Amino acid sequence: MSVHEFVDVIVTFVRANENWAIPVAFGVAFLESFCFLSILWPGTAILIGISALLAKSGVELSVLWPAIAAAGVGGSLGYALSYWIGLHYKDGIRDIWPFNRNPQLVDSGQAFFDKWGALSVFFGHFFGPVRAVIPVVAGMYALPQWQFQLANIVSAFIWAAGVIAPSYFGFGYLLGPESTPPGP
Repeated sequence: MSVHEFVDVIVTFVRANENWAIPVAFGVAFLESFCFLSILWPGTAILIGISALLAKSGVELSVLWPAIAAAGVGGSLGYALSYWIGLHYKDGIRDIWPFNRNPQLVDSGQAFFDKWGALSVFFGHFFGPVRAVIPVVAGMYALPQWQFQLANIVSAFIWAAGVIAPSYFGFGYLLGPESTPPGP
């Protein structure tokens, strides 16, 4: 199954079960932010598809804000668990899949962290190439918990709003519930 087909399955599920939009937003954001799965998981594409679909189907704003909150919580929990994995395993993280097959992930995460420190946790939510490893590296470096969580939580909610709201307002809301996107 291709990534596009996979995204389509989840978006189709939410279309048929709108009451699942909030738990799905949580789960998608969690997996997008969790160290091992974020490498393979197309979470941003799924969230964009779901939010545009919700707007297009006429779902009220009362669903949008809880979906953003759920995605923010999911994203911050995925990062927090990744941080604790890095804190526990330290340099042994290099022996665990997928990092043992892609050691350059840890190296690039360490270089990014060396340059930006605690701000790398904030930036990590927005940059796919380092998203998978920054919280692990922060844990490996034993970044103080309060610094990690402050950067993590603030950026997770900004990321969630930045992914969900523009596609809701930009694509779905402006087109309206009965509109279809323009063709090529």
